[in-house]
Amino acid sequence: MTQHGFMAQTMTDSEWREFLASGTRTGKLSTVRADGSPHIAPVWFVLDGSDVLFTTGADTVKGRNLARDGRAALCVDDERPPFAFVVVRGRVELSEDLPDMQMWATRIAARYMGQEKAEEYGARNAVPGELLVRLRPGKVTGLAAVAD
Repeated sequence: MTQHGFMAQTMTDSEWREFLASGTRTGKLSTVRADGSPHIAPVWFVLDGSDVLFTTGADTVKGRNLARDGRAALCVDDERPPFAFVVVRGRVELSEDLPDMQMWATRIAARYMGQEKAEEYGARNAVPGELLVRLRPGKVTGLAAVAD
């Protein structure tokens, strides 16, 4: 702590994973367009170890961007004081395996929509034309107590 400022706290590996896994915050996913410009869109996600998993349509802007250029960054933040955020940067692996996609889509739905709607949303989001995206972290930045 400085006299006129503050010092954010760097999160440990377990702290940033716990931060990403808690609650129902959406991730803001940044991908690279064909012309090199950024594209950003909110996504629902879950963790598998340190990997971030989500689904998207193969024909969406983010789906097309990820198929062409596997680089991505995901930002998740807590907008309440003292504020915190995690940014995960890395490369993605795409899968169209429907049983695997349904398992993960159901887990994602349970997190955001509740267990009672998980099966319905999981089945709806695990269909041909959808992609299961696994973001493997290359670099993670996590800061807590940004304005403590």
